[in-house]
Amino acid sequence: GRWFLKWGAADVAQTFAAEAAGLRALRGAGTGLVVPEVVGMAADAEGGFLLLEWLEAGPPTRAAWQALGEGLAALHACGADAYGWPEDNFIGRTPQQNTACADWPAFFRERRLAPQIALARRRGRWLARWDAPAERLLRRLEDLLPPRPSAALLHGDLWSGNAMTLASGEAALIDPAVYHGDRETDLAMTRLFGGFDEAFYDAYAAAYPLESGAAGRVRLYNLYHLLNHLNLFGGGYASAVEGALGAYR
Repeated sequence: GRWFLKWGAADVAQTFAAEAAGLRALRGAGTGLVVPEVVGMAADAEGGFLLLEWLEAGPPTRAAWQALGEGLAALHACGADAYGWPEDNFIGRTPQQNTACADWPAFFRERRLAPQIALARRRGRWLARWDAPAERLLRRLEDLLPPRPSAALLHGDLWSGNAMTLASGEAALIDPAVYHGDRETDLAMTRLFGGFDEAFYDAYAAAYPLESGAAGRVRLYNLYHLLNHLNLFGGGYASAVEGALGAYR
């Protein structure tokens, strides 16, 4: 048969166990979306591999975009009692903290934005002029975010490269960074690098309408991913980070 193999040195292989757990969680949600089966995995101090079921890609179709929207809505309907995940995992190669919080603004501040800001400072990628707007934004999260939205099961890293249309016409998800949180964070990331087809958004809205004010929170939720890209890839994301920090005065 055909399989999909990831392998790498220790800094890559350390992410494989969390990715495998995320894939199993998505497969177990019963959403109708295709998620590759984890066939095998091993990792140690020298490196490791992750072996997955092969998914045959196909051309994007309106029906597949609709299926993706409906399936994501079904995924987000899988809730929990608190925000977070039983284990920490990774967003790309960056550690992602998932210790539970009962309050969503506190989770987004303490487990998402604050660790990325601290990492940017350690890596010398944080600019001093960002201190004041960042501190102001972190203080205001209780005013800017819903206090207790449904703790939805999230893909966690939902850009266009992690959603697939298959040759069968089905929609698939790969490369998750799962946790329970505000479902708007997944929808926001779909818009970060150009957006998905409108058929996706229409199908999602028909299945699970968003709360009022969601559009105004897109840039704030995507600040987390912009900070992560700043930490992973450097200063090319500095202007986007600065713009997002300054948008919430």
